[in-house]
Amino acid sequence: MVDADTGTPETTAPGNGAPVEISIEDLRAQLAAAQERAKQSHDLYLRSLAEMENVRKRAQRDVEAANRYGLERFAQELLPVKEGLDLAVENAPKADRDSLAAGQHATQQLLSKAFERLGIVELDPVGEPFDPTQHEAMMVQPSASVEPDSVLTVVQRGYSLNGRLLRPARVIVAKALE
Repeated sequence: MVDADTGTPETTAPGNGAPVEISIEDLRAQLAAAQERAKQSHDLYLRSLAEMENVRKRAQRDVEAANRYGLERFAQELLPVKEGLDLAVENAPKADRDSLAAGQHATQQLLSKAFERLGIVELDPVGEPFDPTQHEAMMVQPSASVEPDSVLTVVQRGYSLNGRLLRPARVIVAKALE
């Protein structure tokens, strides 16, 4: 409302309802302050939005780099194994049976150590209870020597990587004799 005598806007005072006069200059100052706060808030919003976009792009680059170079450690661990196999193939024509067997054993140990360093664990569940989350039953066979529903024979070993199953062990499961 505008006071008819003075031409200045009126408001009511909080609590008692009595009119309070506010000058146009006061209103202009309040409007300018509110516009400045709105501008600062908008600038802060835009900076925050830009920072979030930078974080997203940085995270995406990190994921891409991890995917691209994540196999580097794996490859470095397997290089000695490949070199051992290459050496075995080169020397096979002139090697005797015992030295070939020793070379194969050494190469197998290199591979086992590489797997260990990479967190790859071999699953060999002979005698353990059958677990469908870790084992793949190839067949069921009666057995008196092993508890029913336990692994009688491992057809193909399974592997896990840092606790996550890479490949289930393929097994023959024991059942009770009839």
